[in-house]
Amino acid sequence: MNILLATDIVVDICASRPEVGAQAARALRLAGALGHRVWLYVGAVPVLEAALVEALKSQGVAASDSAIRSRARVLLKDFVRDKQWLAALAGEGDVFDADDLGAAQLVAAVARFAGDDILLLTHDEGLLARQDPRIQTPADYAARFSSATPPAVGAFIDLKAQQDHLRPAIERSIHTVLHHGQYVLGPEVVALEARLADYVGVEHCVAAASGTDTLLIALMALGVGPGDEVVTTPFTFIATGEMIAFLGAKPVFVDIDPKTYNLDPAQVEAAITPRTRAIMPVSLYGQCPEMDAINAIAARHGLPVVEDAAQSFGATYRGRRSGGLSTIGSTSFFPAKPLGGYGEGGALFTDDAELAKALREIRVHGQDRRYHHARIGLNGRLDTLQAAILLAKLDHFDWEVERRAEIGARYTAWLNERCPDILTPHVEPHATSVFAQYTVQVTDRDRIAKALGEAGIPTAIHYPIPLHGQPAFAPYGYRQGDFPVAEAAAQRVMSLPMHPDLPEQDQRRIVDALCAAVSG
Repeated sequence: MNILLATDIVVDICASRPEVGAQAARALRLAGALGHRVWLYVGAVPVLEAALVEALKSQGVAASDSAIRSRARVLLKDFVRDKQWLAALAGEGDVFDADDLGAAQLVAAVARFAGDDILLLTHDEGLLARQDPRIQTPADYAARFSSATPPAVGAFIDLKAQQDHLRPAIERSIHTVLHHGQYVLGPEVVALEARLADYVGVEHCVAAASGTDTLLIALMALGVGPGDEVVTTPFTFIATGEMIAFLGAKPVFVDIDPKTYNLDPAQVEAAITPRTRAIMPVSLYGQCPEMDAINAIAARHGLPVVEDAAQSFGATYRGRRSGGLSTIGSTSFFPAKPLGGYGEGGALFTDDAELAKALREIRVHGQDRRYHHARIGLNGRLDTLQAAILLAKLDHFDWEVERRAEIGARYTAWLNERCPDILTPHVEPHATSVFAQYTVQVTDRDRIAKALGEAGIPTAIHYPIPLHGQPAFAPYGYRQGDFPVAEAAAQRVMSLPMHPDLPEQDQRRIVDALCAAVSG
């Protein structure tokens, strides 16, 4: 639930008005306990100051006008510290036919929220007279929610909490794009590519429309086509094998390492044939595979390696960052990924200038200059708006990577101590994980997931059916039992809530509930 505060409520609290101020303060404490987001309307800032100054004067504050204004600003600055600012949109200024312009703007701001997921709290009689169920007094709000039980845990991945940290920077970035109007391959795309290349430690970055497109573009740049083979893992999201098959090549699956869930290097070489054109390992759950061993095998056979790093952007392997560990690195900016946008997006990384040129051409319909198409390509461009959002989020990303490591380590320590029957993630000593998912293995998974759901704790399964068991891959002739480690993991893996803003107390509730379910 979102709570928007009218001007009078803010003044009631800041001026410590008897009764109404106390009612409003109690409503805000309840909102905090329930995890409701509290908003202030940025267009009301001057009105807030003026109204609070008048309220302080009416209380007989003995001070000069300038001193009272200074006092009002101090009170407001303290009050807004933990609140969210709701930006004023252009259409909300068109309220000149209203009797109360400020009230009309607040009503317009409420209208932009979806459904009934918003309440405007006020004592203003004109607003309350509208008989809109979304406009209530603090007392009405308290009566409605006083018996509500806070959820044990919030979202599986809390993008709203992340947005609260970053909203001003994201809004500035979007605003800039709307003004310059270069919505396709605008300057933010160029800036993002430069920053990402520097971050990963490679010469070239090519941003693209999605993590699936980046895999396709990489394979096309390497010349993969009908009759070819690409060695990869069966334990991944379908996009990895799907793009191989899309080009008419055969995905040649190799079983996984039972500790890391990543491609087992010991089995890769036996899968290579004269038709093999590339090896595509996946950095599953946030940790890189044994890339040195995979690269060494590829080098012996003269093969390129495409690192599918959709889940591991920000992770390291022997001091190098994921995405820069092979011939081509590919990542995704899907919203749930470690670095996610607010839509689809992805990027490719390489140190090879010729490959980078091919990647860029394929991304824009094979075009090497305007209306001259050197090769077959596709429309794989990253939107400028997504690049702007990612640039804003990248400034905060190092903190998020640190938090993910802390939260993952805490999960592991607590679960290993209390629930030894649960298999926790293994992170190699020469690697770090960004825990795109925090995934454990349990027996009787359906029962345990149901128990956690009843306790208000969301879970997910990544992935319940290995690729060789998917109907789409049936033409390749794989059978149950071909990849026993992947098949066994698919029956037992379960992912717990994981995001940088996960509170420690929520982690404690998750661990308590999981251990209780396992022992029960």
